[in-house]
Amino acid sequence: MIEVDGLIKYYGARKAIYGISFQVREGEILGFLGPNGAGKTTTMRILTGFLPANDGVARVAGFDVMRQSLQVRKNIGYLPETVPLYTDMTVKSYLDFTARIRGLSAKRKNQRISYVMDVCHIADVADKFIGKLSKGYRQRVGLAQALINDPPVLILDEPTVGLDPKQIIETRQLIKQLGREHTIVLSTHILPEVSMTCSRVVIINEGKVVAVDTPDNLTRRLKGVERIELEVRGPREAVLRCLNNVPGVTHVEHQEREGLQHCFVESEVNRDIRESVAAAIVNNGWGLLQLRSVGMSLEEIFLKLTTSEEMVSQ
Repeated sequence: MIEVDGLIKYYGARKAIYGISFQVREGEILGFLGPNGAGKTTTMRILTGFLPANDGVARVAGFDVMRQSLQVRKNIGYLPETVPLYTDMTVKSYLDFTARIRGLSAKRKNQRISYVMDVCHIADVADKFIGKLSKGYRQRVGLAQALINDPPVLILDEPTVGLDPKQIIETRQLIKQLGREHTIVLSTHILPEVSMTCSRVVIINEGKVVAVDTPDNLTRRLKGVERIELEVRGPREAVLRCLNNVPGVTHVEHQEREGLQHCFVESEVNRDIRESVAAAIVNNGWGLLQLRSVGMSLEEIFLKLTTSEEMVSQ
């Protein structure tokens, strides 16, 4: 549905993106991540026809972004980080306006306005001026305009920025719902949002792709050390001394909770210490209440890929 190959963009002498390549399959929700200034917004603006690239190829729904910009725009719904709203219009009149710009017939226009107001939960403010709406409602109106012509592709740049926790949950649920009928590229700084919403992740840093994979696969590829979590009923100092003496253990983090020793134990790369740790605890007569392997969180993966010189590419 989306193909990006060797995309390059300069701002004067500065490289914003350099050689970016990735694909988004039909019906996929792709998380597009990177620190500020990494090139996320530049890439999304090129895909939507707002900016020209200096080199490379990008296709959306089979159309070339550079040579067939109008056809690309017909197949994309775009929600930029700063939502383009006319604050002196009511919600319904604004959606009517955007539907007419998109070339919808009168019958189709009314159907789509009704649908997007319902799915974005803005029917209750249809007759209110946009300038009087809360940040959350404005964000929903922006998403509604992106959906108005039922495009196969949605590109959402920070769709939950500035929203309260309840609104973030509602927007996240809406994106997952829309993912059943649309291909979605989602740019966000809220990493748990990616884990809960996206089937695959592209991480870019300094204008280059540093990882393309599922969150689970990234965890397996990048964890670098083995780590287990365990909970033990036993004396604090003795438990810590015992764990640190297990062959292969490199680090132990500890917290005491209600008389129980809650520990994260790290070991040498590719060394499974679970059996040795369990045996050491049991042989000392202590209660082993929990023992499980723990992968890296998406936050840890993100930091590793955007601060380390050893990047993981597609």
